[in-house]
Amino acid sequence: MTVNFDNAATTYPKPAEVRRAVDEAVARYGSAGRGSHPIAARGSEMVYSAREEIGAFFAAEPENVVFTSNCTHALNIAIQGIMKGGGHVIISGLEHNAVFRPVYALAKAGTCRYSIARPGASEEETVSNFASLIRPDTKAIVCTVCSNVTGEILPWKAIGALCREKNLCFIADGAQGCGVLDIKITDGINILCTAGHKGLYGITGTGLLLMDGKYSIPPLLHGGSGSLSGLPEMPPYLPDALEAGTLGLIGVASLRAGVRFVKGKSVARIYAHETALCERFVQCLHGIPEVTVYRREGVLYAPIVSFNVGNVPSEEVAARLGEKGFCLRAGLQCAPLVHKRMGTDEGTVRFSPSVFSRMQDTVRLCDAVREIVGTLV
Repeated sequence: MTVNFDNAATTYPKPAEVRRAVDEAVARYGSAGRGSHPIAARGSEMVYSAREEIGAFFAAEPENVVFTSNCTHALNIAIQGIMKGGGHVIISGLEHNAVFRPVYALAKAGTCRYSIARPGASEEETVSNFASLIRPDTKAIVCTVCSNVTGEILPWKAIGALCREKNLCFIADGAQGCGVLDIKITDGINILCTAGHKGLYGITGTGLLLMDGKYSIPPLLHGGSGSLSGLPEMPPYLPDALEAGTLGLIGVASLRAGVRFVKGKSVARIYAHETALCERFVQCLHGIPEVTVYRREGVLYAPIVSFNVGNVPSEEVAARLGEKGFCLRAGLQCAPLVHKRMGTDEGTVRFSPSVFSRMQDTVRLCDAVREIVGTLV
């Protein structure tokens, strides 16, 4: 039996409700906003319902719910839109390339400048590190809610309060936190970007950009919107302004079903379940001298654990575990800044459970790690 412990990349399996929603979307929906005939109308009704339900889940108004193809797409819209006129932006040392690369590309082109804030040993120290980098030309703070490598949680509410105090735009990357942590736009976040295929249990090719309405973002893409088609530019209102081209209704339907599933389970219960698995796994690994676990005392973590076995390349460890039926992610996990900070230039092995993960499988994985240590080290 193959067990997926790589849910930080994409949750698998998907809930039965999501699979049914995909089947229904294929069978019933046409292009939303492209006509008033019954097939298109059914698609439009579903999309608006999804905006309402997803918006309520994150405390955003329906018109401020923008569907994207993934979290990277949403972050590019937000970062390039807010920083288009230049200025200075602050990111953290935990960022995924979905944040770091757009910021770096803008800096390389001479459009903006950036600084990297170091996560501290406490919430107060972390916020102080961000605050110390604010300059007169600083326009935004862009940071992840929690690291996709270690699960380390940044104090996003306190960072939001800092941004309100300094009148900065706060763009949050919720890819690893949404569906596991109770994240809301009302936490002081101006723009929340997230994936649909991770903790929200939608299919791949889905993402969200949610806004509080304070900032206007110019379109990253231009094209058909189904509204104000006589204009040579994109419509001047949300969500149409940021949704060029035909929406992926199958993905939207899956995302609505995924959010319903998470609401039914409750974020708190999902977090408690996955955290219990991580704690059991960490406890096991601490009993193996050859294993290094990348967690710090006093730091809050989302349900992700990174580890290495001696000096053995992480890819080799993951391959051996794969032979035993366990799927874990190895390497840099698209987040080189984190690995540079930890000194893990060759990457780590990442354990990331889901709501469907079981304690007995976690215990079996512990046994598998213990078994392969003797043959690798």
